[in-house]
Amino acid sequence: MAKLFQPTQVGDISLKNHIVMAPLTRNRSPGAVPNDLNVEYYRQRATAGLIITEATAITHQGQGYADVPGLYSKEALDGWKRVTDAVHAEGGKIVVQMWHVGRISHTALQPNGGKPVSSTNRVAKAKTYLVNADGTGAFTETSEPRALEASEIPGIIEDYRKAARAAIDAGFDGVEIHAANGYLLDQFMRDGVNDRTDEYGGSIENRTRFTFQVVEAVTKEIGARRTAIRISPVTPSGESYDSNPQVLFTHVVEGLAKYDFAYIHVIEGQTGGERDYRQGDNPSFDYIALRAAYEKADGKAAWMVNNGYVRDMAIEAVETGTADLVAFGKPFIANPDLVERLEKNLPLNTPDQATFYGGNAKGYIDYPSLEKVA
Repeated sequence: MAKLFQPTQVGDISLKNHIVMAPLTRNRSPGAVPNDLNVEYYRQRATAGLIITEATAITHQGQGYADVPGLYSKEALDGWKRVTDAVHAEGGKIVVQMWHVGRISHTALQPNGGKPVSSTNRVAKAKTYLVNADGTGAFTETSEPRALEASEIPGIIEDYRKAARAAIDAGFDGVEIHAANGYLLDQFMRDGVNDRTDEYGGSIENRTRFTFQVVEAVTKEIGARRTAIRISPVTPSGESYDSNPQVLFTHVVEGLAKYDFAYIHVIEGQTGGERDYRQGDNPSFDYIALRAAYEKADGKAAWMVNNGYVRDMAIEAVETGTADLVAFGKPFIANPDLVERLEKNLPLNTPDQATFYGGNAKGYIDYPSLEKVA
């Protein structure tokens, strides 16, 4: 049996294989509360070694898309407890991806219709998802943000800490800090977005300060071995870019190495877009050098890779040690039994893109498993 399908350990979390269900925003939690559909969706996919939930807002201010779940109300946490119980009953493991979208939001989604917050007051050339009065969903331009005052940042760090504690209390096996894809922490780290002149702007040390402060707060609260982080060195999502991502993210992983994390989740290229795979399509970013820098700094967390991996690539990555875990996104949408299909090298269902965002059971919990096909 290929190593990909064998058990492994990441931090304090024991996994039955090296296959991870990547976080996938599906916009099916009205009121930011997980519901029966969400329980069934995650239960169906519990054969993954690890499930990472869809990105989940740590506060109302952190929300940027309609009908995504939260971690900030009793109703939401009760809903997540039902999800974690269902996944655990099937023998699975699940962590929550903690999310603050920053400027990738809309006033309609913010408390009292306020402006989204960011490292900057510049509008992102990006879209968010709103639900219309008739119940239909539509993508729309993001709203103008306001730059956070330095005095406000400790409050958001505290929000991350509280959300991490709430997640563990709701039965999650750990948390993943979302510091990727042009959202709040990424907006601070990148010089193409961060135009600040205070202690959170300018130098790489200043721009990464917020991220490391969040890491410190979360690991102190729940332990580093139940904590993970997601980074995306070159993704342009949310109009996010940096003039020297290799230097920036080398600094990031060297700083993360001091923590005994469960795993580091690295998006190789743009999620759902162009590949930037090691020395492949775009050698402008060297992922092998990034991991080498992490290990040289004595980092020991599992290394998770993500973006366009297929069966043979995933098997090779784990067998050769270039990765410890491989995350699959879209294949898990259409294949609740993806692990079995990969192990047996069987055909995969094709996802219905029209049902990705919003809706009901269609395209969410009705994809056929091998058991149903048989």
